[in-house]
Amino acid sequence: MEKIVLVGAPVEEGSGRRGCLMGPDAFRAAGLAENLEALGYTIEDLGNVRPEAAADIVASPDMPPALPQVAGWTRSLLAQAQQLGGQDVFPVYLGGDHSLSLGTLAGHARAARDAGRPLFVLWLDAHADFNTFESSETGHLHGMPLAFACGLPGFDAVLGRPLDAKIDPSQVCILGLRSVDRREGTMLRDAGVEAYDMRAIDEAGVERLLEPFLERVAAAGGFLHVSLDVDFLDPGIAPAVGTTVPGGATFREAHLVMEMLHDSRLVTSLDLVELNPFLDERGRTATLMVDLAASLFGRQVLDRPTRAY
Repeated sequence: MEKIVLVGAPVEEGSGRRGCLMGPDAFRAAGLAENLEALGYTIEDLGNVRPEAAADIVASPDMPPALPQVAGWTRSLLAQAQQLGGQDVFPVYLGGDHSLSLGTLAGHARAARDAGRPLFVLWLDAHADFNTFESSETGHLHGMPLAFACGLPGFDAVLGRPLDAKIDPSQVCILGLRSVDRREGTMLRDAGVEAYDMRAIDEAGVERLLEPFLERVAAAGGFLHVSLDVDFLDPGIAPAVGTTVPGGATFREAHLVMEMLHDSRLVTSLDLVELNPFLDERGRTATLMVDLAASLFGRQVLDRPTRAY
């Protein structure tokens, strides 16, 4: 597969904080397309998707206030992801807050179902994003995409109907956890999600945690969707995120994950999310995220350009 398709999703309503709508353009300005082209790929940028109208959603006290807006983004992104997931291309979704993954996960789950193959998910994040409307302590929808995609109850209003292609929670691996709500942690364990916090990374290293998961994906002949949240990284190297949690992945830990993913040849789609350029320092978080994406697509240490400082 030599063609990478970029899709922008300037959604910020899921986070409760403004700024993520500038994320897709920041990735572009940081040279994402140019860096991937230098690795020999053909790049097609489809621009930014537009949210559908979600006029069928009637606001109620038991729903997050931003649900109509996020549902509109979800419906558009689901259709886009299902279409791209059925083609011989590699989609990269540029966020936007992590609520965009309600659509990308659901769309790629449909594409995997249509292809008769399982969909696995690697979630690189300080948060589990496994909350429901009922369990969430904030009501922010960027903390719910995994729960939605795995078919937890209470989300029918998002699409106006039940989800028809769900992800098996046992086929989800989360790396980098540092902030999990109490009820959310119980739900993760009950569902059978493979979840590793930073202590596990400290003790075992990313290689020993990630390699068995990749072996499971390969053995099942699965598709692999990777979702990379800026807050997976330590805020000391990636400050441009509204949900900073100290003690995140280091520069080398993050690159090792990307290099292992490239070596596996298993990844079929990618989210780059939660970049808030308003909080960045001279674009260094956007640049780091672009560097990590380039590592996933095969750039090695000796290929990296030298920068003047």
